Amino acid sequence: MDIEVRGIHKRFGAVHANNNISLTVKGGRIVGVLGENGAGKSTLMKILSGYQPADSGDILLNGTRSQYHTPQGAIAAGIGMLQQDPLDVPAFTVLENFVYGQKTGFVFSPRRWRERLKAASVRFGFDLDPETPIANLSIGQRQQLEIVRLLSMGVRTLILDEPTTGISAEQKAILFNALRALAKTDGMSVLLVSHKLEDVIALCDEVVVLRGGRLVGTQTMPATTKQLVSLMFGQELAPPAHICLTTPKTAVALESVTLKGKRVTIEEFTMRIRSCEVIGLAGLEGSGQEMILRACVGLVRPTHGRVMIGEENVTGQSYRDFLAHGIAFGAAGRLEEGLIAGLTLTEHIALMNEQNALVDWARAKSLTEQKIKQYNVRGTPQSQIETLSGGNQQRLLMALMPENPVLMALEQPTRGLDVDSARWIWQQLLDRRANGTAILFASPDLDELVTYSDRIFVAYAGRIHEIRDATQTNIDELGRLIGGNFEKEIAV
Repeated sequence: MDIEVRGIHKRFGAVHANNNISLTVKGGRIVGVLGENGAGKSTLMKILSGYQPADSGDILLNGTRSQYHTPQGAIAAGIGMLQQDPLDVPAFTVLENFVYGQKTGFVFSPRRWRERLKAASVRFGFDLDPETPIANLSIGQRQQLEIVRLLSMGVRTLILDEPTTGISAEQKAILFNALRALAKTDGMSVLLVSHKLEDVIALCDEVVVLRGGRLVGTQTMPATTKQLVSLMFGQELAPPAHICLTTPKTAVALESVTLKGKRVTIEEFTMRIRSCEVIGLAGLEGSGQEMILRACVGLVRPTHGRVMIGEENVTGQSYRDFLAHGIAFGAAGRLEEGLIAGLTLTEHIALMNEQNALVDWARAKSLTEQKIKQYNVRGTPQSQIETLSGGNQQRLLMALMPENPVLMALEQPTRGLDVDSARWIWQQLLDRRANGTAILFASPDLDELVTYSDRIFVAYAGRIHEIRDATQTNIDELGRLIGGNFEKEIAV
């Protein structure tokens, strides 16, 4: 299906999120949508998929002007969007989610719907058991389910928002093969919003680039990373230098801990995090690295062993106690665990800084204005947090964290961020590191792990391998270790 947008405008107060955007996407093509955080990509995709209306402009499908104002209307018109976090129902099974929202008729036949699900899964090589609860699926499997559900509803244009975040290399290969088949064999149009330029280079036929709400360039593929970066930012970005500032002082230590999760158990694991040290945690989803990180902040309690902050034993203490000891935590789910949807930036700042029941709103607003300027947040004190782009939400999270904690424990600190925003976040982290803070972070981005870590711990099915000097490893070796190809576990 061919899509054409003409003169799309969308404002959020003083922010002109989409400024006279016009572009055409032909059927049978995979088009990458690039731009820095806040460039207007998500706004345009939400307009196309019916999640929000444009202030003005037209959408033409196969040359015919289309009018819809809801996601259901967009799907009926043939456009479906796969969100970064799939919109499914955790309490439902795979089959129930597959059927949810579809026209089943007066007589519902579970067998017929199972057959439809199986046929779609077999075609794309998806592994979807109809009776499995959604809560037991990985992000990659949930994406697969949402794709076959949208296709079953008649979608002819598929929009994907950061689809490779948090999925394994094998799941990414399966996803990319499915998208190529949809475009080349079925003639569908695919729009891929991604900050991972290697994914865009591997998959897309062309790219469009937004900057400051405007369409500023297009590029027929193939193209190099340098070319795409130049299109996005107007210049190439120099690679960051690695500086080691590790001190002998122990900030946080896990001593012979046993951590039990739903999928894996980590036994007798020891890790000492030193002041000014940056430690990366690597592994496929569910391998155990998330438990290690959360054990360091009091959100996962060991069944055996000790957790130490400096010389103090804090085993079994609450998350609030860990915060009081100088531990800062940043969750991967910004709006699920880190921020509160519906609240303004000022209200977030007030929650973190006001100690009394009566809030001094004038002071809170003034402090918010300072933080907005200091952290270059594109928003106002009155902006609701969900209206900000992912990058600006991440900047606000940094503004909410203490300036010099003992340890910053972060899940995917640059999740969904463009190259420049990711570097900005890391500069803030490294500035805190220079003042004595230790950094512990988990990331699916192998390049990020190799670039910024002093040491890396790799988790595989509950087993842990340590790379003692991250400067002596590379992405290929790290990928091999993540796949479980290591000889022994090392505790330090």
